[in-house]
Amino acid sequence: MDERTDAVRRFYEHAPFPGYPPRDSLQALHARGDRSPIARMLHRAISGDARIVDVGCGTGQMCLYLARADRVVVGADLTRASLRLGTAAAQRFGLRHVQFVETDLRDPGLKPEAFDVVFSSGVLHHTPDPRQSFVRMAKLARPGGMIVLGLYNAFARIPLRLRRVVARLSGFRVIPFDPVLRDRESEPARREAWLRDQYRHPEEHRHTLGEVQRWFAENGVEYVRAYPSAVLGEESGELFDDAPDDWRPEGWLTQIGWMRTLAHEGGLFFTIGRRT
Repeated sequence: MDERTDAVRRFYEHAPFPGYPPRDSLQALHARGDRSPIARMLHRAISGDARIVDVGCGTGQMCLYLARADRVVVGADLTRASLRLGTAAAQRFGLRHVQFVETDLRDPGLKPEAFDVVFSSGVLHHTPDPRQSFVRMAKLARPGGMIVLGLYNAFARIPLRLRRVVARLSGFRVIPFDPVLRDRESEPARREAWLRDQYRHPEEHRHTLGEVQRWFAENGVEYVRAYPSAVLGEESGELFDDAPDDWRPEGWLTQIGWMRTLAHEGGLFFTIGRRT
């Protein structure tokens, strides 16, 4: 493990992200997931007998949310502290078709082409070389399988980066206009996890939609759509349905607009592709 990767591992060992609220339950976890449009759409799009891997699963909330019907879900992460929390929650909730494994994206230790859906959110932009990390991640999807990749957007991340400047200048005593920190005032552990992940991370990259589309093309992945939609005026459709258009100038304009619409989530956007 290289020094930069080990720094990320140690960072999350100290404060696993995103953590679980006190007295959590499977019903409460489903309710939280249902409030997330991307989680709802992903659940609706994935068949009931799919094999799913969540690359960089953290503490495993998405794994537990998707573990319904006859799905088999594998959560893979670098950090043992996070995996222990996910495993304990799966046992507490009685979810038998979820498995958590410790892995490094440089050598995932998972069978290539073994999964119907490869999901990774908020992870590759914390690796030393996100492009090369995607090369290894894409190989996990079977031909025809879907890849759902969540990354910080170079435009939509700007508001948080400005808040981070204020936070650093004030010694992290003042962090203006962060709705997640406000919502977690009564949950100190989860508030601290968000603060560290968003404002103090040792490794962070930001990406454009066009950049991710190039990664897809280089690795035999057909671009399907972005979430939120990169087509002006389109309501985001079914997650695995092809977008009605892919005009680059329109995509740039849409991403500039994400500075307003995605700022509350730190500028996270998703690009969906199909392995050919």
